Amino acid sequence: MKKSIILFTCLFFTFLSCKQEQKSGEIISGDYVFHGDAAVLQTDTLIYGVIINEKAHELNQKIEPLKKLPTDMVKVEIRGVINKEKHETILWEDKIEITEILKVEALPNEDNNNVIKLNQ
Repeated sequence: MKKSIILFTCLFFTFLSCKQEQKSGEIISGDYVFHGDAAVLQTDTLIYGVIINEKAHELNQKIEPLKKLPTDMVKVEIRGVINKEKHETILWEDKIEITEILKVEALPNEDNNNVIKLNQ
């Protein structure tokens, strides 16, 4: 009886820890831009529409001092939950919800921030 209780307890905590790992998401790094009320994260292979939540606003505050123009991209490493569910305002196929900010740094040179500037 004691063995089955111990086994059940171990399995329960193993299951619980796996669930928590799934919630925290994947680690992704790429170039991030937040402008107006929209944000995207561009990796080498994909572009993610960012679900705007508290962490996205926190990340925006961290990257603001590193940008020269509002449209400048900043290199970030985040942990997030990826999904492909339809969203009412995010039209990108792949979407990410930021759960943790791991690293923020300015892009190494201005060539990576090529933007067509419109008259303001």
